[in-house]
Amino acid sequence: MEKQLLTLWNSGSSGNVKHEEIAKALDLSTKQTTRYIKKWADQGWLEYTAGRGRGNLSNLVWLKDVEAIYEDQVMTIINQEAVEESSKYLLYDWSNDSKLRLLNQFRLRFGYFQSADEIDKLIVPRRHKLLTLHPLKAIDMQSANMVANVFNRLVAVDENGVIKPELAHAWDVGEFHLRLYLHKGVKFHDGSTLTADDVVTCLNRLRNHVYFNSLWEPVAEVKSAAPLVVDLFFPEGCSYCLQLLGMMNSSIYKESNGRIWGTGAFYEAENSEDKTSLKAFDEYFQKRPLLDVVDFVQVPRDFEITYRSSSHTKEAATFQVESDTGFGVVVMNAFRSTDIQRQEVRGYIHYVIAKHRRTISDYHKRALPNGKSCLVGYDQCFTVPEMERPHFNQALVLKAVKHSEQSAIWLKEALEQEGVPVKVHWMSFAEKLSDHGTEQQGDLFIHGEVLEMNQNFSFFYFLKNSYSPLAGAISKNKEVLECLDQYAQTPFTEWTSLNLQVEKLLLESSIMIPLYYEKRHVPFSADLMNIKISHFGYVDYSNLWVRPSI
Repeated sequence: MEKQLLTLWNSGSSGNVKHEEIAKALDLSTKQTTRYIKKWADQGWLEYTAGRGRGNLSNLVWLKDVEAIYEDQVMTIINQEAVEESSKYLLYDWSNDSKLRLLNQFRLRFGYFQSADEIDKLIVPRRHKLLTLHPLKAIDMQSANMVANVFNRLVAVDENGVIKPELAHAWDVGEFHLRLYLHKGVKFHDGSTLTADDVVTCLNRLRNHVYFNSLWEPVAEVKSAAPLVVDLFFPEGCSYCLQLLGMMNSSIYKESNGRIWGTGAFYEAENSEDKTSLKAFDEYFQKRPLLDVVDFVQVPRDFEITYRSSSHTKEAATFQVESDTGFGVVVMNAFRSTDIQRQEVRGYIHYVIAKHRRTISDYHKRALPNGKSCLVGYDQCFTVPEMERPHFNQALVLKAVKHSEQSAIWLKEALEQEGVPVKVHWMSFAEKLSDHGTEQQGDLFIHGEVLEMNQNFSFFYFLKNSYSPLAGAISKNKEVLECLDQYAQTPFTEWTSLNLQVEKLLLESSIMIPLYYEKRHVPFSADLMNIKISHFGYVDYSNLWVRPSI
């Protein structure tokens, strides 16, 4: 099956056509188009008579119904082949009716299945390719969620800030020193046993990493005191040392033979552009997962994400599980040598956003307009005064990515409606993730932040880590930097007031403007049991199971 042939079929019926228009529809050169048409004519799909002379019309006659034939072939592949084999065909240029039929059939291949040899498998759709499985590189929420399943942290921190044992079963914490005691017999996925030296190696790489060294600045030394004992030293104090060890990027791993190994409930069995496959780790030091395999398969962006069991058709009863997916803010790059450096420009944009904020839900359906605070349950009581439009020397550059296209369109239209000149700089998701610091390629952008765990620590982490979209914008703001320096000496129980203080400074300088809260509702079939939302609003696959039919 050729994608270009289906595209040509759906671009027009039999009749007169310009050769150049066919080339444009296929996104090919005219020479390439000529070769393709000759091949398809030889295969009996069509008859083609080229127009004589430049600009004269050619004639195309279809001999077969390409879409009907291709649809039958893809239906067979969906029913008989592995799900990742059929997923790529859904990206072809189908008519709406054909795509709907294919998607409905394709949907039935997702969910829980038990094979003849009693292997329990969950097949999960994913809209975006997995960027990485390395804890130090996982700065997007999909990668970080995968890291959560493959690796462990020394401790776990829940949404209420309660710290629980993970790889460390106990600890002694003092004003300037933390001692961790590791579980015995913890196995990496390559079969080797976890030691204190492995932990020290990991933590030293992390605290010296360009993205994380500012967070780890209070920690002066990490060393092994015994085979299963690790010491951390922070001479000036570090009130958040334990919370720091619970972050996803603090996952413990081992690198050998060109691979990275974790200790988590699942190990990476396969990773390609089309599929990532995780298998249960039989020697996991905690409770072994009830599922044997979880496959994450690439699907089109408009595919409906539903978790089902194999016993259910698409009409079967489902229930909705709600998860927070964080907050959205508008960030302005105050360091950039353009009009955005001027307070009156940022203030006017702030006024425009506040004026139009209520309409964001018309563009982004899951967005709940928020002008109070990024911290749920708090209100800065900040009112933006009405302002006169300042002079603009040039159009502002709005940085945008396709996965949040509608939000970017909302912001562009709101600004232009109030006389702000804007041009959009479109970036890929991967480009946006690496575009931070003081060299960002834009004046302003919408950023969606997903809180990994406890709100207070996650917000501080959002402000402080070096890949944060705010890192460049606050790097020269003395008041904000002075506040950030207070966290290490402030008890964690008092962090809410510090977070609100920093947020207020960013609001007053119109650097970060709250825009929306976001929630998502994921449908699950009724027989999927023990569904718990874990890191970044995703499902904890290690505890998921299906009640068997007996």
